[in-house]
Amino acid sequence: MRWDHLRLDGGGPPGGSPGGAADVPLIERRAVARTVDSPEFRGMTFYEVHARTVINKVPEASRVPFRWTINPYRGCSHACAYCFARKTHEYLDLDSGADFDSRIVVKVNAAERVRAELAAPRWRGEHIAMGTNVDCYQRAEGRYRLMPGILAALRDAANPFSILTKGTLILRDLPLLLEAAERTRVGAAVSVGTADRDLARLVEPGAPPPRARLETVAALNEAGIGCGVLMGPVIPYLSDSPAQLESAVRQIADAGAVSVSAITLHLRPGAREWFLAWLREHHPGLVAPYARLYRGGAYAPRDYQERISRQVRELAARHGITGRERRRAAPPRPGAPAPAAPKQLSLL
Repeated sequence: MRWDHLRLDGGGPPGGSPGGAADVPLIERRAVARTVDSPEFRGMTFYEVHARTVINKVPEASRVPFRWTINPYRGCSHACAYCFARKTHEYLDLDSGADFDSRIVVKVNAAERVRAELAAPRWRGEHIAMGTNVDCYQRAEGRYRLMPGILAALRDAANPFSILTKGTLILRDLPLLLEAAERTRVGAAVSVGTADRDLARLVEPGAPPPRARLETVAALNEAGIGCGVLMGPVIPYLSDSPAQLESAVRQIADAGAVSVSAITLHLRPGAREWFLAWLREHHPGLVAPYARLYRGGAYAPRDYQERISRQVRELAARHGITGRERRRAAPPRPGAPAPAAPKQLSLL
C-alpha cells in the first residue's frame, strides 16, 4: 500500500516542505493491524495508529456551520450504502466500498491528543462537532472506548461540543455528557433517515435499527441532554413519500426530539458508485429514475430538496416539535451558582 507519504510518524513525501499540505499525515507506516474473530467484529481489520493531531479544521468550502471536528475513526462499520465519507478511504489506498465498511483506522491516542490540543495556547475554545464524517459511536467504539477520554477532556476544558450519531452506545457515556453540560454547551442529535426497519436493514446494515435510535433520543432527553433528530438522508423513491415522512416525524415526536431537520440524499464520488451498485442489486427499477434525478451531479434538484425540507418542517410543527429543549433541571452543586440552561446546537 502507498502509505509511506500518509504516515503519522513525522515524515513526509520526498521533497515535501515542512508544515506544507503535502506533509499532512493520514496513517502511520508502522500502524498495528488487528483482525478480531469475535462475532460482532468478524471480517473486520483495525489499523491502530498514533495521530499527531485529532482536532481538525473543516475546509473553508464545506457546507457546514462549524469549523472544527474530532474524528477518532476512519471508515465505519455501519456500512451505510450512501455514506458521503467513503471517498476518504481512497486517500489511504483502500477502496471506498467494502474496505470502508470493514477496514477501520483507529486513532488510539485520540483522548491524549485532544487534551493536549485543548490546552495549547493557540486554541480559542471554539465549538467542536463530532460524528460529522464517520460515526464516533460505531461498533469499534465498544472495543476501543475512545470517546470517554475525549468527552472527559472536553468537559475539563469546558469546551462546547456536539455529537451526531446513529449509535446507541452514546448512552454509555451519559454521565460524562451530563457533567460536561454543567460546564459548557452540549448538543446531541441522532440520525434517523427513515422509520422503515426493513429499508434501514438493507441500506444501513451495520447500524442500530430506527426504533433503537429513537429510544436513544428519548433516553437522552429524559436525562436532560437536549437531543434532536437529523432525518439524514431522505432517500428518493424509497423514504420520501408523504406517508413515510409523516410516519417518521410522528415517531420522532413521540421520542421527544427537541428538533428535526431533513437532508436529502447526495451522491458524491465514492458514495455514488457504491450506492448505485446497491440500487442495481436491491431496486433495479430505480436505476433510470436516479440517473434522471441526479443528472446534474451529486445533489438532487433544489426544488426537490426544498419540498422535502418544507414537508418535514410542516410535519414537525403539526406534531409539536418546537425546537425548544424540554430539560430536567439538575440540582446545583453545594456552593456553586446555578448553571445557565445549555443551548441546542445545530449540527448540519
